[in-house]
Amino acid sequence: MARDYYGTLGVAKNATDQEIKRAYRKLARELHPDVNPSEDAKHRFGEVTTAYEVLSDPQKRKIVDLGGDPMDNGAARGGGGDPFGGFGGLGDIMDAFFGGAAGGGGRGRGPRSRVQPGSDALIRIGLTLEECATGVDKEITVDTAILCDLCRGAGTAAGATTKTCDTCGGQGEIQSVQRSFLGQVVTARACPVCRGYGEVITDPCRQCGGDGRVRSRRTVTAKVPPGVGDGMRIRLSGQGEVGPGGGPAGDLYVEIDEAPHDVFIRQGNDLHCKLSVPMTTAALGAKVPMDTLIDGEHELEIEPGTQPNTELVLTGKGMPRLRSSGRVDGRGDLHVHVEVVVPTKLDETQRELLRELAQSRGEDSPTLAGNGKHGGLFSKLRTKSR
Repeated sequence: MARDYYGTLGVAKNATDQEIKRAYRKLARELHPDVNPSEDAKHRFGEVTTAYEVLSDPQKRKIVDLGGDPMDNGAARGGGGDPFGGFGGLGDIMDAFFGGAAGGGGRGRGPRSRVQPGSDALIRIGLTLEECATGVDKEITVDTAILCDLCRGAGTAAGATTKTCDTCGGQGEIQSVQRSFLGQVVTARACPVCRGYGEVITDPCRQCGGDGRVRSRRTVTAKVPPGVGDGMRIRLSGQGEVGPGGGPAGDLYVEIDEAPHDVFIRQGNDLHCKLSVPMTTAALGAKVPMDTLIDGEHELEIEPGTQPNTELVLTGKGMPRLRSSGRVDGRGDLHVHVEVVVPTKLDETQRELLRELAQSRGEDSPTLAGNGKHGGLFSKLRTKSR
């Protein structure tokens, strides 16, 4: 069953980050082993610290809000921690089981460094098709952990130091021995008081509460290259979450959300658009001005006798072809689909002119088109109906 981290800190489920931080600081001052040495207070201090670690991490808090428990996989661990929980890796798991079965002691990973690398962050930004085509410098606002400017990542108040944890004796972990069908099994979990560091901060920084980092909204500039598309990601190195203890920041990934365009439809690096021309233009031919996405106005030649749904291809007038290296290698094509517009309202003079044209061409009566050498559409329909 998932633990009630909100209840442990005494805050509501919709509490802000600041409310969670204030509740943690208040309880930490009351329950800290240097202030209250009782075993119950020591246990409660560990629970409060774990609850704050979970609820101050957006990813872990999201798991809690969905009904899960991010600390269920064995030992409590910091952000981006070891997937094997309180063990150093698969070898440590095997050693704990089979070493214990042979009568030996399981080997834990020992105290972990207070300085840990930060996790990556992801944000989505909306771009127009024009911005995707030409590239753009986009200012975006991100909410990530940054280095605490008061303690510079140390986590301590000015002049304060750390001391060896009394609970784990500086080992950073607490071992327990159990008997199973394999024999004696020694398991280890992170110390709930020092959170696996082996040391406790006697006087935590008043701004970050000992974490060495604080959350902050800031603006960064993403240089979007020409040719990006929907779902592509741009990596901004070192712009992600600063790690615990002021550890190196992870990367920020900017995912592109390309908005639909009113005129052009994108398919890979090619663009498609529809061009409506009068039937007289389609019959007589003409040079028609049309707008392209990148190159401005282009004079498109409509050949005499152009039929409906004719597709004209403008080579190299599509989207820039962005390679995985970040370089642009040529461009796709622009496909123009011609729509011949037949007038629906004619005056008597116009109707008479069209009748004269039809008579001169011998088009008084419509005729059914043949099915062609290979049977055409109706032949295919007949075949399907048999």
